Parts: sequence; structure tokens; C-alpha cells
Amino acid sequence: MRSVLERIAGALERMAPAPLAAPEFGAEAFVWHTAPDRLEPVARVSRVDLSLLVGVNRSRDTLLENTRHFAAGLPANNALLWGARGMGKSSLVKAVHAAVRAEGHDLKIVELSREDLPSVARLLGVLRGAPCRFILFCDDLSFSHDDQHYKSLKAVLDGGIEGRPENVIFYATSNRRHLMPRDMIENETQAAIHSTEAVEEKVSLSDRFGLWLGFHPCSQDEYLAMIDGYCAAHGVVVAPDRLRAEAIEWQATRGGRSGRVAWQFFCDLAAREGVRVSG
Repeated sequence: MRSVLERIAGALERMAPAPLAAPEFGAEAFVWHTAPDRLEPVARVSRVDLSLLVGVNRSRDTLLENTRHFAAGLPANNALLWGARGMGKSSLVKAVHAAVRAEGHDLKIVELSREDLPSVARLLGVLRGAPCRFILFCDDLSFSHDDQHYKSLKAVLDGGIEGRPENVIFYATSNRRHLMPRDMIENETQAAIHSTEAVEEKVSLSDRFGLWLGFHPCSQDEYLAMIDGYCAAHGVVVAPDRLRAEAIEWQATRGGRSGRVAWQFFCDLAAREGVRVSG
């Protein structure tokens, strides 16, 4: 009988994660992992300088000001950065974090994957008692029709009975303005008895973000300006006519322009010119 009880106790211990030891917050960035719960420090954040993000001036200035307010202990809003792929949404979050830290604020950033949203209440419990302030960052956030993770997101946006920790703000990026596919919204609307109630709970998630920052496909001039900025920052010198012709040819083969396409072209160009590039 005793051995049976011991096996049961062992199984329960394996099912219930041990309490997370008090983490050290010496690093500037962390990644949240589960099984077991832990905050893993990031030795070097992959990011570009804020000055190199071209064509997103309004979003840049708005997010930077909001983040400054938060870092200074003033009221600030959760932010949803949505729109075209490859236009620098996640790059902007990381660049703004670095810029505000450079101004003397001890601001940390914690990356949370969409798959780990169910554990967000435990993460907020860890961050709530910390002596510093945190951007909780979820990249490429979206939900499918049978996805229940969106319910966990409310713990960040609304905070439940305890409220969102005063030292935590939530920034998310998504290709979708309402965090769910348009065809899914239309299908559920048509199938529901009360069409407006069918999707209201999920669509209202985006309404809980105080800031909506839209990102749209860039023009050719903006695309070329991005490449010029990368070349200047990394010391790649190429004749302007050649640079323009090769850059336009590159985007034509990719079927579109974006900040990501500009960076990919620049990496190829730098390699051909024998220039090492980090980032």
C-alpha cells in the first residue's frame, strides 16, 4: 500500500511544476519557457538600430513615446502592431526597447510565445514582485477558430481581479488587425444564431489594446532608402546606379517590397562585397 501511495505522490509531483525560484534580473532581455517554468536570460538581443527603420515614422514615434511613459512610471497603453509582413513590427519593438534603455531606464523585455499563453498568469506572478519594469512581448500573435489561448491573453490585457501588474506592459505583433482570419470571422458570423455574439469575444481582444499601430507595404523609394541606410551603417560602398538596379531586380524576383526583403538584399550585397555584417 505504501509503495502505491509513493508512486501516486511521485506522479503528482511530476504533473505539478515546482515553484519557480526567484530569478535574477541582471540581463536586459529574457525568454519565458515552461516545463519547467523559467526565465532564460538572453545574452545578446538580435535587433537593428531605431534609426534604420524607414517608412514607419508615425508608429515609431508613437511606440517610443508610449514606452518612455511606461519606463518613467507614467500611464501607458498595451500596443498591437499589425499589418504587412516584413515591415519591421517586431524590429520596432526591440529597437524601441534599446532606445529607451539608452536613455537611462532599467527596462527589461520578456519574450512570450503564443503557445505559452496559458502559463501567462504564472509569468505575471513572477514579474509582479520584481524591482524593475518589463515589456512583455509576443511576436506573430493570432488565433484559429478552435484556439482557446485567447482567453489566457485577457489575463495580460485586463489583469483579472488583481489587475495587470503595474510594472508590466504588453506589446504584440500580428499580421491580422483582429488577431483572427477574416474568413473565420465571416464563417462564424453566418453560422451563428446571434451573428454579432459569435465573434465578439475574440474580436474584442484587439479592442483591449490601447494602441493600434498599422504597418503597410512600403513604396519603392522607401525600400531603396532602407537599403541606403543599411549600406551607410555597415560601410558598404556601391555605385548608386548599380545599387538601385540590383535592388529593384532583387525585389522583382521576390514579388514584393518590404523591410525584410531590403535586409535580405543587403545581406547578399554585403557578402558579395566581402563585408561582414552582424545582426
